[in-house]
Amino acid sequence: MAATRLSTFRSTTVLSAVTVLALAGCGSSTATPEAADDGALSIVSTVAPITSIVANIAGDRAEINGVVPEGTNSHTFEPPPQVSQVMESADVVFVNGLQLEEPTFELAEANAPDDAVIVKLGDEVLPESDYLYDFSFPEEEGKPNPHLWTDPTYAIKYAEVIRDTLVERDPDGAETYRDNADAFIAKATELSEALKTDQATIPEGGKQLLTYHDAYAYFAKTYGWEVVGAVQPSNFEDPQPKEIARIIDQVRAERVPVVFGSEVFPSAVLEQIARETGARYEDTLRDDDLPGEPGDAEHSWLGLMRFDYVTMIEGLGGTATELKALDVSDVVPDESRYPQ
Repeated sequence: MAATRLSTFRSTTVLSAVTVLALAGCGSSTATPEAADDGALSIVSTVAPITSIVANIAGDRAEINGVVPEGTNSHTFEPPPQVSQVMESADVVFVNGLQLEEPTFELAEANAPDDAVIVKLGDEVLPESDYLYDFSFPEEEGKPNPHLWTDPTYAIKYAEVIRDTLVERDPDGAETYRDNADAFIAKATELSEALKTDQATIPEGGKQLLTYHDAYAYFAKTYGWEVVGAVQPSNFEDPQPKEIARIIDQVRAERVPVVFGSEVFPSAVLEQIARETGARYEDTLRDDDLPGEPGDAEHSWLGLMRFDYVTMIEGLGGTATELKALDVSDVVPDESRYPQ
């Protein structure tokens, strides 16, 4: 059976090179990703959470290249020239869609082989009637909030689309893809159930989110949270003083106890809001930067979501006993995916 390899751009890597991890091998090297020469599918993906979900479904039948660096603003990411080389050998390209990573999608359309399959996951699973718009993604600009992966119910739908795409592209691997998808969906469902249990420990009326960037709109709708606001406007600059004053008034009026910042994008504005309202500033949320390092059990979509949910629940006065007890490692055994 073909060996899986997972290549990812990291924010700490020089973008003229790509770290290639030989997932089933015994060493690692630095090189520009090339087409798999052993019959494995060549898959390109974008942000790290999607790359993680794809890797869980593909198992050991693919070489996977994640081309958006972790810790990068995926809304403004411009792919470097060597990404076009990655696209040239792709069998399948998975992007989030919903206009999140248009330059990368356009690069795929221009450079991927004619028989390559390019899939916009968000567009596949989210009807236009369910698009959500907000301060960071105003309706008048036509770009809906694209952060479906922070909601386990949509991550499960992503997994189903990925499974079906890979089965169609590689029928010989159908059993592997279906078994891996079943295992991933079971883990995502456990995560969802643990979240429901633990969020019930937050004091009544306390499931309120004021964040730097609104990555939790669909999550909030599904699980009954209230997004009080998002500080980062659609142009990804700091908001105007008038808007900051409005948010401060709202936080005071609604007695929001915590404002949640980004581990990747520190915000002086959120610190100001917390200082002037007496709220606590928690600056460790992650939108798409996986916890730990490659090879760590929590370096996965499951680990990312568990980390954020625990941070939010405990920050708002609840306990996260069920979430902390979960196994958030990938479906593919960790030791087989990353060399020591």
